[in-house]
Amino acid sequence: MRRRRSKAKGLQSLVIALALAAGSVVVLKPNERSLEGRAQVTDGDTIRIGEARIRLKGIDAPEMEQTCSRAGRSYRCGDMARRALIDMVSGENVQCRAAGRDRYQRILARCTVKGSDIGARMVEDGWAVSYGRDYDLQEMRAQSRSVGLWSGEFERPQDWRRSRG
Repeated sequence: MRRRRSKAKGLQSLVIALALAAGSVVVLKPNERSLEGRAQVTDGDTIRIGEARIRLKGIDAPEMEQTCSRAGRSYRCGDMARRALIDMVSGENVQCRAAGRDRYQRILARCTVKGSDIGARMVEDGWAVSYGRDYDLQEMRAQSRSVGLWSGEFERPQDWRRSRG
């Protein structure tokens, strides 16, 4: 009798351990995992859907404290980038396809609203730059049209972060 119980307990423990391991793969490695819902905007390249913190893959937007200049006047370009992203996703269903995690453990993902790639729009509208060559074409278009950041002078967000330690 005792032997059957410990065998059953062992099997039960194994099943629980395997279920937990399988679940952790989804949580720790969200490759190709879909996330969908209303998004809250953190900054120009980061959103939250529910508890999931999502970094838009392939773009880099100015930091919230970052300033840029236009016509000789300084403005808070990080805040402007955040507002542009809010305008894009506000009241809309956002769909994301996870592609890993960044060094801050945020989910890296490509996201869309009404079938339109949010990252591509942020870069094409000039409120983010291509990061990793993903949106180089959109960046060239924004620069040639002098929109968003390209309507004045700015430091690339990556360089701005690096210069502040």
